[in-house]
Amino acid sequence: MNRYFMTIAVFFSLVSFSSVAGIIMGGTRVIYNEGDREASLSVTNADSHVPYLVQSWIENYSSNKAERAPFIVTPPLFRLDPEQKNILRITFTGSQLPTDRESVFWLNVKSISPSQKGISNKLQVNIKSMFKIFYRPAGLPGDPATAWEKLEFHCSGRRLIAVNPTPRFISFYSITVADREIDEPGMIAPLTGKEWPVEHCGQVKWRAINDFGGISDYARR
Repeated sequence: MNRYFMTIAVFFSLVSFSSVAGIIMGGTRVIYNEGDREASLSVTNADSHVPYLVQSWIENYSSNKAERAPFIVTPPLFRLDPEQKNILRITFTGSQLPTDRESVFWLNVKSISPSQKGISNKLQVNIKSMFKIFYRPAGLPGDPATAWEKLEFHCSGRRLIAVNPTPRFISFYSITVADREIDEPGMIAPLTGKEWPVEHCGQVKWRAINDFGGISDYARR
């Protein structure tokens, strides 16, 4: 890579970093309990000079679903001035969602920084972030704070298999098998299983992300 392209690459990485640092979200996920009037997530512009245009919308978690997600978010588009804060309010519009397990959706938030005036090569940076919305039906059995501990693991050949017997989504922070960490373990859906390729089987250790974005202790199997 020559010096010109290295300079461009560094420039864009710095611009991207500053844009991400400018808009701060008040959480990493949203829990929408059945019967609640709304759920909310704060948006703060931590930049002391630059205003942002903030756009938000909600989509189905699976891109294969054609129907519209049963939520609306307000305001869908607004200007956020430097060092100011606003609240995204999420409202359930009604739908026949499963009552025996959680459902998940995507909240998309795009922050758009203004172009600089007086510069011929104008740069406008758009940063899109995605946050999970978990719809939680009333009366689900078990404690959401300890659901991650109920997971079951076993190996079959060179596959690690996890079974989630709970009605809740569990987002992994990490999974380690025989002291080797699995890359991007992701999330396991309620009452289902999930598999990962492994080189060796052995003791399984995992950590999960809780409702507040915190990291659990290790559990072992």
